[in-house]
Amino acid sequence: MTTQFGNRIKELRSDQRLLQRQVAALLEMDTPLYSKIERGERIAKKELVVKLARLLRVDKEQLLTLWLADQVYDVIKDEDVAKEALKSVSKKIKKK
Repeated sequence: MTTQFGNRIKELRSDQRLLQRQVAALLEMDTPLYSKIERGERIAKKELVVKLARLLRVDKEQLLTLWLADQVYDVIKDEDVAKEALKSVSKKIKKK
C-alpha cells in the first residue's frame, strides 16, 4: 500500500540522489525498516517525520500533514460514513 507520505519522502530522497541506506544510516535505523516506511508498509513515528523533514530539507508541516492524512485515511477508508465523519471533524477543528 503506497502512502502520500511514503511517496513524498521517496521523491525527496531521489531528488537529492540519496540511497535508502544513506537515509536510514543518518536516521540511525536499518534500511529494511526505512524501505517499509517509504512503501507504506510501516507507519513512521512523529519524531521520525520531523527528523526526515530536517534531513530532506523540506517544511516539516508538509510532511506532518501527509503523515497524518495517511493515518486518518487508514482508519476511515472502509467506512460508509467516512465522508460525513470528516465533515464533522472539520467543523470541530474550525470551532477550536
